[in-house]
Amino acid sequence: MGESNTQSDVVALESLVLSVFRLNGFFLHAADGLTAGSGLTTARWQVLRAVLHEPLTVAGAARNMGLTRQSCQRVADALVAEGLCQYLPNPAHRRAKLLAPTERGLRAIQHLGPRVTAWSEHVRDAVGARTISSANDSMQTLLSALLDCQEELLHDARAG
Repeated sequence: MGESNTQSDVVALESLVLSVFRLNGFFLHAADGLTAGSGLTTARWQVLRAVLHEPLTVAGAARNMGLTRQSCQRVADALVAEGLCQYLPNPAHRRAKLLAPTERGLRAIQHLGPRVTAWSEHVRDAVGARTISSANDSMQTLLSALLDCQEELLHDARAG
């Protein structure tokens, strides 16, 4: 019986992973539509949003968003080149500058606000606020548990 439960647990986890991949694809596609014509791409919106409330190093922004540091660095450099973000001195580290939005970057995010709000309300109406809240709670719980043992789990995945 234990093996049967273990097998069903494995199948449930595989199903969850595939569902998260599909959901990520759905949200990326929606974000492409939301950012169309705004001067931002989905990736730029994601990184700009990561530093909206507090400047972060590129590595910190990448960690918070689940991105690689290299891909986040490319996007950050593009945001700086376009005047949407700026690099600031980091009192904690001489070489790792902090990424922060500029006024232009803040305006770009504000410009997206009404479209994002309207789309979010439409999603809420389609699936229900309780479903969204429950899914968010479950995702946060799962993410927290996985991050607690991230190094071990990633090592196991590579050694697999």
